[in-house]
Amino acid sequence: MSVAFQDARGTLTSDELVDTEAQASAWVAKTPDASVRYGLFADNGIAWAIVDRALHRSSFVNVPLPRHFSESQLAHVVEDAALDRVITDDPDKLNHLPGDWRRLDDEFLGLQCWARSIASQQSRLLPPATSKITYTSGSTGNPKGVCLSRAAMDSVVNSLVGVLRPLAVRRHLSLLPLSTLLDNLVSVQVAPALGATVLLPSLGETGIGYGGIDIQRMLSCIDRYSPESLLLVPELLRVLVASVTKGWRAPTNLKFIAVGGASVSPELLTAAHAVGLPAYEGYGLSECASVVALNSPAAAHKGSVGRVLPHARIRIDAAGEIHVRGATMSGYLGNDDHAQDEVATGDLGFIDADGFLHVRGRRKNLLITSLGRNVSPEWVERELLASGYIGQAVVFGEAKPFLSCLIYPSSPMVTAAELGAAIDAANRRLPDYAQVRRWALLPQPLRLADGTVTSNGRTRRDVVFSRHQNLIEDLYVDAIAS
Repeated sequence: MSVAFQDARGTLTSDELVDTEAQASAWVAKTPDASVRYGLFADNGIAWAIVDRALHRSSFVNVPLPRHFSESQLAHVVEDAALDRVITDDPDKLNHLPGDWRRLDDEFLGLQCWARSIASQQSRLLPPATSKITYTSGSTGNPKGVCLSRAAMDSVVNSLVGVLRPLAVRRHLSLLPLSTLLDNLVSVQVAPALGATVLLPSLGETGIGYGGIDIQRMLSCIDRYSPESLLLVPELLRVLVASVTKGWRAPTNLKFIAVGGASVSPELLTAAHAVGLPAYEGYGLSECASVVALNSPAAAHKGSVGRVLPHARIRIDAAGEIHVRGATMSGYLGNDDHAQDEVATGDLGFIDADGFLHVRGRRKNLLITSLGRNVSPEWVERELLASGYIGQAVVFGEAKPFLSCLIYPSSPMVTAAELGAAIDAANRRLPDYAQVRRWALLPQPLRLADGTVTSNGRTRRDVVFSRHQNLIEDLYVDAIAS
């Protein structure tokens, strides 16, 4: 009998999954009010997955609460989504959240359900058919709620199942928090539909946190579970590549590593394949219920984010911005402008002759130099990060005669000469107007904790510029346009 889920507590077979999910459905449905909104705040594990699956098939609204959110961010979500219930394995956290909380009846797989009283006028209207509200850090302190229908999420799941079925993956390891929409759909819905065993270690066991990575613990976790597939953000792939070059051996049965959440350097993917890591870039956003395009072993194109999935349709407007139709959001919570047939992604890109989607950066980040040249900073940053010597790079140059850059080395052992050589190498791959002429070291790395990056690793450029404006301006002292 096949195993559907496995965590530190034990396993759940495919037959047991049906009964356990029915029990979870009955547990959450004890309230007679179909309009109840549930928050799900727990560690990765079978319990999280089962309750999420039960809520997905119910009439209740499910709001996954990221464990990496600060107390103020969690409080904002509780108020913003007007949560009636919170299902949790950490009830002490409720002491720091707004509301009068009381525990309800029995536990389910170690999870407790807590309720609070909310005045009706506080409960914000939801877009029709909202099943899940996923919160993203975005570029401001307060997270934004993206409302998704069950139909939209199911469309993405069905597309991924069709694309990934030929891989015949039998063991999928979940390393990212299940509150992350991408991992939520892949680990809780897609992998089980493919008949794979989903391995759900606790976040402590994985060694992965948004404040930092315990590399040895992460590698030990991968060794212990020996997965055939993984889902990673670019920084985690970079860690694996570096680890292989230092002697770590990836599981020989590893078939597929999907990489997303932020831009991936083509050189990083090339380096991954060179050391035997089967990494493939994808593209998506919460407003489109996650994945829109994906490379796979059967269809991959270097420099692209993959072929558009069957459920989605892409339009590139006159300005080069990518628009997506298909499985789109029902709307933002608290925004009267609800469901949109088409989502303007804010990303610049194109589709090549073979049908692969290419992303060149964010439209709002586009730099226009004083010489009138348009440059996507993400494009330049990808080239800078390719060497392995540069760990972080932020390019500037709006209304300036040339581009400058703030960088942080990938290791304390990297010398200034090596950084300079890495920048020179990147410049040789770039046209003259996109080359970095001057650079400076960041005094410390960009971190989620200090607000300079989002939870998925995207740089908050306005914050970096505000904090290091003098350092940046010094790079243009005595600058002469040429």
